Amino acid sequence: MEKEPMTPEGHARLIKEAEHLKHTARPNNIKAIEEARSHGDLKENAEYHAAKDEQGLIAARLAKAEDLLARAEVIDPKSYKGSDIVFGATVDLTDEETDEKFTYQIVGSFEADAPRGKISGESPIGKSLIGKSEGDEVKVRTPKGERNLAIVKVRYI
Repeated sequence: MEKEPMTPEGHARLIKEAEHLKHTARPNNIKAIEEARSHGDLKENAEYHAAKDEQGLIAARLAKAEDLLARAEVIDPKSYKGSDIVFGATVDLTDEETDEKFTYQIVGSFEADAPRGKISGESPIGKSLIGKSEGDEVKVRTPKGERNLAIVKVRYI
């Protein structure tokens, strides 16, 4: 069973999602199915079919969350004091061609949200940063083409 690295924040968010699905979404969906059944003929009952579809989506999301929780390896970035980039690092970067500055935290795959500055260690940029240090330059192939990035600062917060 392959471990799934995640930050304490991502782990807490996943627990919260699983609890919501179990204790709120699923019971509400069961009530919606029961109410839709009471309307009669199930073949032409759009409410019933929508509620059943939602039931499947809730079950799939819950199974995914429970699987991730079972395989969770919670890694607190604050516990790392080194200068190399590892999981959990927050890295300030500069694009050497455009001088664009940006900051990313390297997180687990399910936590990744690039617009919020969280990238997976499995992403092209994440892979290229792992093992590097402040002052290093990395060449990254991205969907937008090759980029040359300078590592300005590495923090564990």
